[in-house]
Parts: sequence; structure tokens; C-alpha cells
Amino acid sequence: MSFGQQGGPQSQWDPWKPHSQQPWNGGGSSQTPDWAALAEASESRAKRRRMLFIGGGALATVGIAAAVAVAVVSANDGPANKPTAQLPATADIPSGSTEPSFAPTSAPPPLNPDDFISSAKKDTAPLSPDSFFGGKQLTLAGTVYKKGPTDDTEKCATGALKTLPKILEANDCTRLMRVTYVDGGVAVTIGVAVFDTEAQAAKAKSETDDKSIVRSLAGDGVKPFCNAAVCRSTRNYYGRYAYFTVAGFTNGKNVTEKDTKVFQAGDALQQHTFDQIRRRGQTQASAAAQTG
Repeated sequence: MSFGQQGGPQSQWDPWKPHSQQPWNGGGSSQTPDWAALAEASESRAKRRRMLFIGGGALATVGIAAAVAVAVVSANDGPANKPTAQLPATADIPSGSTEPSFAPTSAPPPLNPDDFISSAKKDTAPLSPDSFFGGKQLTLAGTVYKKGPTDDTEKCATGALKTLPKILEANDCTRLMRVTYVDGGVAVTIGVAVFDTEAQAAKAKSETDDKSIVRSLAGDGVKPFCNAAVCRSTRNYYGRYAYFTVAGFTNGKNVTEKDTKVFQAGDALQQHTFDQIRRRGQTQASAAAQTG
């Protein structure tokens, strides 16, 4: 009894089905395996596995790419990421620095008041005894000094005594203004000599000595003083001005070192004269700064 295609159950070999019968060489009775068919089947199985592996990898890659694409779209979906057309122009985008920048400037130096009282060319404000000593009285350190007579002359030597007239003329004094103040029995005359330059005023002051005295000015209710009696005098300069004081008693009494009231009056009025000259420079400097 032979089993062939007509009889007995037929068995189909499936390389992917376990325990299926492998084909043999049916032409012979030796039951020798068909090695060519087995090799071909093995190659077919290996090729099919490679195709499945490549296909699965491709699907996985596509899945990852899709996930990345979704993530990129989600990340770019915020309000800060706008199309280029919606962004401002380059000039409108602020720079990273928040510090303001300013153009360099150079402020002119402040005007020096001393420059305006050092030369007649710049010292052009009105000049008179009242520009230094206005009003009818003057209060200094709590003491009220009543204003007496005033004098203004271009002949400087006529208002000076002893060594002072020659000094004023030698240094080209152009004007001598005098005023007298009184406090009880004490009188003080102030003399302001005017020069064209500070150098002339400085030289004149340097040439003075204890005998360089301004002439006391009496009148307008002030009795003559310091004509024969001993009096106290001072001398100084500031800018183009040299200024002098002579202080004494109106009753002709000599001044001694114990007469502090006389010294205080002379010092206070000398300081006031200095302050007035300085204020003159400050006023002119301020006016020049506003107009310049």
C-alpha cells in the first residue's frame, strides 16, 4: 500500500507552522531530505524576518517623527512666537541694554566774581559812594551807625594825608570816595581809592605805612575829628580797590589800645567795605551768566 497523492492524508509544510512536515524528495524511497528545498525555505524565512524588522522600524521612526512634530508645533504655538510678518522692524526692537544714553555735554565753568572787580574793562556797573554805602544808617553786629557826609573826587591826593597822597598819585588813582559814620562820640571815615587794575591797587597798598592815612570827613552834624588827636587807621585792598579807615573821638580825645569801641567800629566798617566790593563782583558775574 503506497501513500501518494491519491490516498492517505495530505500534509502541506508551512515554514511558519510548528510541527508541520517538511518536504522530502518523493521520487525516491531513501527518504533523503531535499536539501535544495530546505535551503530555499530557510532563505525565504530569513528574508521575511528582515522585511518585518525593517517595516516595524520604519513604523516606529514614523511614530517618533510624528511625536516630535507635534511637540514642535505645541512649543511654537505660544504668543511669544509670532510669524516674521508680525514682528516689528529691526529699528523698532529695543536693545538689550536698559541704561539710558546721553550725548556728552560740557557745561561752561562758573564766572568768577573777582574777575569783574579786577579790571575797569569788566567792572562796568554804576559806581558812586551810594553804591557802596547806601541808606541813612548801617547796622553791623548789633550796632547802628548813622551816616554822615560823603565825598567823591577824581583828585585822590586831596582826600589823603601824610604819605598816602603821593602813593595814590604814583599808582594812577582815578577816584577817591569817602563817607563818615557815627556811633555816639565815635566817628569813622572810610575812603575807597579806585584804580584801573588790581595790580595798581595791590602795589599802592604794598607801599603804604602807618603814616598813610585817609583824611577824615566832617560836616552834616559831624564835628571835625582826627585832625590833631591820635586816631586808629587801617588799610587794605580787594580787586582794583584800595580802602582805608580812620576812627577816633569827635571830642578830640586820643585813641588808646583800651578804646575797644573805636577798634570795633573801624574793623566792622572795614569788613563792610570789603563785603560791598565782593558783592559788586558777584552781582556783575551773575548778570553776565544770565545774558551769556
